[in-house]
Amino acid sequence: MLLRLPTSVSEAQGCLAEGATPVGGATLVWAAWQRDGFPEQAVSLRKVPEARVIGAEELGGAVLLHQVDERVPEVLWRAAAGVGTGAVRRTATVDGNLVGSTLRDLLPAALVLDARAVVLATDGTYETDLTEVLAKRPVLLKLRWRTPLASGYRKLPGEPGGAPPLIVAAAAHPTELRVAVRDGYEVLSETLPRDAPPSQLLDALSHTPLDALPDPAREALREEITTVLSQASNH
Repeated sequence: MLLRLPTSVSEAQGCLAEGATPVGGATLVWAAWQRDGFPEQAVSLRKVPEARVIGAEELGGAVLLHQVDERVPEVLWRAAAGVGTGAVRRTATVDGNLVGSTLRDLLPAALVLDARAVVLATDGTYETDLTEVLAKRPVLLKLRWRTPLASGYRKLPGEPGGAPPLIVAAAAHPTELRVAVRDGYEVLSETLPRDAPPSQLLDALSHTPLDALPDPAREALREEITTVLSQASNH
C-alpha cells in the first residue's frame, strides 16, 4: 500500500481524485484492511496545515486526540481526553472519531457547540452541517464554531463489555442553551432559549425526548446544565 502525504488542500484533492482511500490514524480501519486486504493507495491529511489547526474556534480533522487541549472549548477537549486509552488517543484523529467511528465520543461536544464541518471533496472544499457529515461520511478537513459562554462535558462510568458509556454535554451561548447526550449508540440533542430561569430550562427538558433517558443520565444532564448556566452568568 502506498501512503500519500499531501502538504496542501489541492494536493489532497488530487489524491482523492486518483482513488486514494482516506485514512486518519488507522486505528479503526487497520483490522478491516488486514482481514479484507489493503487498498493500493491511501491518503492522510496529517501534513495539510488546514487539517492540523487547533484554535479557539476551529479544530482540524487530522489532529490527534491527545493534542486537543485548552485552546478549544472545555466541552471539546474533555471529550477528546476521555476517548479510549492513552495509546488510542496518540493515534486516533478527530476525523476518525467523528466520521469513522460508531461511538463518536466527540459528537455530543460538536453538537452543543453548533459546529460546522469543512469537508474535502475531489472538486474542492465546502462547509456543511454535522447531519451531512454523519450521513455521507466525507473527509473532514476541520470543524468550526463560535466560542460559547461556557461549556461542560461528562462521561459516566461504563460496564466492561456493556453498552458505550453515557456522555452528557452542554454549552451556553448568548441566546440559547444546547445539550446533547449519547445513550448507547444514539445521540440526542436539544436547543433551549437561554432567557428563561434555570428552573424553567430544566423543566423544559421533560417535554423533550431527553426525558426518556435513564435516571442517572437525566441527573447528570441536570447537574451539567446547572453548572454551565452558573458559569455563563458570570460573562
